[in-house]
Amino acid sequence: MRVVGAGLGRTGTLSLKFALEKLLEGRCYHMMEVGAAGHVDAWYRAAIGEPVDWRALLDDFDAIVDWPGAAFWEQLSEVFPDALVLLSRRPLDRWYESASSTILPDVDNDGSEEALHFERMWHAIRNDFTPNWADRDVTIEAARRHNERVIAAVPPDRLLIYEPGDGWEPICDRLGLPVPDEPYPHVNTREQFLQRRQERRAERNPD
Repeated sequence: MRVVGAGLGRTGTLSLKFALEKLLEGRCYHMMEVGAAGHVDAWYRAAIGEPVDWRALLDDFDAIVDWPGAAFWEQLSEVFPDALVLLSRRPLDRWYESASSTILPDVDNDGSEEALHFERMWHAIRNDFTPNWADRDVTIEAARRHNERVIAAVPPDRLLIYEPGDGWEPICDRLGLPVPDEPYPHVNTREQFLQRRQERRAERNPD
């Protein structure tokens, strides 16, 4: 594990996932891996305070970004002491505008057992972050506290504060890697996220 992402979802984390996979020539864990890897119950157990074997859970990955990992950045940074801690962030008002219209509301639920388990996991993690996510000021303050805790706890020589638009250079500099000769990824905009949600709902309800 070379990078532990402490940044909240909707801070460019999917673009970071693809960027880190390019740089590290390996796999980067992201919320989109949770279901496919069969890890929903493991993250739920972590969210309710049960012990998790983090090394075993993330054995196939070279980096982790986004929720649910961001909720456990302290544990992960201790288990992987040589990993760079990458705090992705964006202006908090813009972050809330994006997050409150995409990931913070209840997830799409088709009624399947798999969807119900994922929803239970996400509710546990989201509600630990703030149970009052619909309150703009409360949620922005929770995000501010999260970022401040990371900055206060992680030594500067181990921490990279990163914002969308910073490109390859800061990451490559801290990892000692060459800058790729291609544009930095830019994926999963709010519009793209909402379009995918609409398409999934249309598939489930074709009439």
